Amino acid sequence: MRPLAHLFAFCALLVLGVQPVAAQSILRDAETEDFLQELSAPLVEAAGLEPGNVDIVLINDPSINAFVAGGQAVYLHSGLIDAAETANEVQGVVAHELGHITGGHIIRQGDGMAAANRISILSLIAGLGAALAGAGDAAMGVMMAGQRAAMGKFLAYNRGEESSADAAGAQYLSDAGISGRGSIAFFKKLQNQEFRYGYSQSDEAAFTRTHPLSGDRIARLRDTYQRDPAWEAPDDARLERRFRRIKAKLSGYLEEPQRTLNSFPASDTGVPARYARAYAYHKAARVDQALAETDALITQDPDDPYFLELRGQVLLESGRAEEALVSLRRATELTRAEPLIATLFGHALIATEDRDNYAEAEEVLRAAVAKDRYNPFAWYQLGVVYAARGDMPRARLASAEQQVMNREYAMALRSAQAAEAGLPEGTPDWLRAQDIGMQARALIEQQTGRGGGRR
Repeated sequence: MRPLAHLFAFCALLVLGVQPVAAQSILRDAETEDFLQELSAPLVEAAGLEPGNVDIVLINDPSINAFVAGGQAVYLHSGLIDAAETANEVQGVVAHELGHITGGHIIRQGDGMAAANRISILSLIAGLGAALAGAGDAAMGVMMAGQRAAMGKFLAYNRGEESSADAAGAQYLSDAGISGRGSIAFFKKLQNQEFRYGYSQSDEAAFTRTHPLSGDRIARLRDTYQRDPAWEAPDDARLERRFRRIKAKLSGYLEEPQRTLNSFPASDTGVPARYARAYAYHKAARVDQALAETDALITQDPDDPYFLELRGQVLLESGRAEEALVSLRRATELTRAEPLIATLFGHALIATEDRDNYAEAEEVLRAAVAKDRYNPFAWYQLGVVYAARGDMPRARLASAEQQVMNREYAMALRSAQAAEAGLPEGTPDWLRAQDIGMQARALIEQQTGRGGGRR
């Protein structure tokens, strides 16, 4: 029975499956989100999708990657933004990812797995027969060959979907009148990365890859792009200016301050450089220098809401909440209460510890969550306001909203139950407390393996 026991252990390792996307932190910034929506809007329209229903989400990850993971959302890694040299390159990536969405590739991934699993199961049955006949080594060989064939089948299916998304992305760029030059340029970056890390370019090595070789993709797409009337179309100057700002902003926010300051020396007085240095100085607690950079930016454009937002943020996070109000109020007005900016303004109003500001804070924060429910910090601040005025049921409800988004399901359930018990029955808030309670309970059961969850 020893060979058979080892055989069963080996079988357990060979079942093909899709691993869930690892939890990653999402970078949320009003200006960046607005830029990504503007950049992608013509492509979303060309793909036949509704622009308001497609989210472009930025992930805090230094690797060069983008993906879709169900629904109508494209996820871009911060490393991709850093590696791209133009907004047009990012558009090429977004167009490709939209091809995965319209192709239903996430939904249809089970088809590829099913085909691979059929090969896998047949090889296990054949291997089991050999093992029962006493040929343990032969059984292992049969199964390993079968598993290699199954994996090859699955990876080939993935490569087919990538090629399909490439073709769809090229069509969307064309229909939107956007050049494919950026797409080719970005594939060349990926190709250089393959060379740098020593990835084999042989046909045999391609068998083990989830994506076609970048060189093959470039060869297929270059002719398509160069024949397209949009090939010579100029890059959108406004988008390119905004892109340089976004790249600098991300550098200032994510990099170590000294590295940012080395990349953007004081001799560079352009907007992107000042933006980057302002964040770097702020991170290094050099408040006066951070404010000097933001003030220089505001002098250039007094009504740029994102410059005003940054000034307010520096003041607020330096303990000068009262001074931050003017800039943040104006930024909120200019953006018509953009939720992230309005949340920062609401936070500043509360941070003054002046109860006369709490009514305005509640109004601002309620408007923010009405536009964007998926903002745990806004819910937390709203809960602070409710608690300050003694409205504990709604404070509990706001906590439940925040906790369920932070995956604190047990706490969310308790908060929702407390809110439901104290709210007038049948009101919208009472019904919402019920909904959160049921959601949290279902997620707890899923985590513990009950109710159809993991086993």
